[in-house]
Amino acid sequence: MSNSFDRRSFLRYSMIAGGAAGALGLTGALSSCSSDSGSGGGASSMNPKVQLSWQKNIEFAGEYFAIENGYYDAEGLGTPELITGGGAGTGVETGLTANKVWIGMTAPQLTAPVILQGAALMTVAATFQRNPFCIVSSAGRPILSPEEMKGRKIGVQASNENVFKALLTANNMTESDVQKITVQYDPTPLKNGEVDGWVSYVTNEPITLEESGFPNANFLFADFNLPLVAETLVVRQETIDNERDKLKAFLKADIKGWYDAVADPAGSARLAVTEYGKDLGLDEAEQTKEAIAQNALVVSDDTKANGLLTMTDELIAQNIEALAKAGYDIKPAQIFDMSLIKEVYEENPDLKR
Repeated sequence: MSNSFDRRSFLRYSMIAGGAAGALGLTGALSSCSSDSGSGGGASSMNPKVQLSWQKNIEFAGEYFAIENGYYDAEGLGTPELITGGGAGTGVETGLTANKVWIGMTAPQLTAPVILQGAALMTVAATFQRNPFCIVSSAGRPILSPEEMKGRKIGVQASNENVFKALLTANNMTESDVQKITVQYDPTPLKNGEVDGWVSYVTNEPITLEESGFPNANFLFADFNLPLVAETLVVRQETIDNERDKLKAFLKADIKGWYDAVADPAGSARLAVTEYGKDLGLDEAEQTKEAIAQNALVVSDDTKANGLLTMTDELIAQNIEALAKAGYDIKPAQIFDMSLIKEVYEENPDLKR
């Protein structure tokens, strides 16, 4: 199975505290960078630079469809330049504060610490209504809740320690309740029985482990008091202030692309494997399974009622509470602005499908 563990570093969702904040410890320079409209941040209305949170796999199927079906072009945006992130790639918050990209896909626990340092960034939409973090375990000895982790060995990558601590805190537990084992990113120790559970990504490791002959079970962090959203669309505040119509046009096209992606997991996989991620060695059958699993994170009762990529006030409040558990005391108005996407749906009621 090629590229079976393409999520090893989880960088864009787990560089909390020492990672994201440390890498972006520019404090006073943060806001001043954003005023340089002449740099590569896409001041032109055509072909905006879009920083992805990761490599070009199934995760960005909505953007692929929006390009392939001409939705961005129809909105006067041309063809957005999708820039690979994660790994050695530039972090979204770095790209935005340095005015090197126009919009990026990231997560609240990465954006919050940078805002608290003084960056004028804002989240304007959320593709994943629930974050994909999970604990995966053997089907023979399943761990189906935080409570069931007590006394058991849990493999936790160094970069994921903060989000794991947040899960424990959210469920009135401490590290003394579990046997935390620091691990790397290949879950072979779980297969070998060296640990009982493994911090994972529900759209990746459970699928690849199953295909490798290791039946498994998992539970989502989002189902146990840590309902952070993911793949959030983040821009500089000045973009909202000065390019509101352009941003709304982008959101409109992106929404269309995501409705297409949700409706066609196999087509999403084909685009990822044969076009956008063709150099990654992705497996089409596996990517299709991941697309189906991903849809469960993209679509919710709220998005059925309000439209894809939206966030309700209740979900925003839950995210603020979850961020506090992760150590970030931030107000909703400092990080979330859903007014643009609400306007997009109000002006285009036919977008909902």
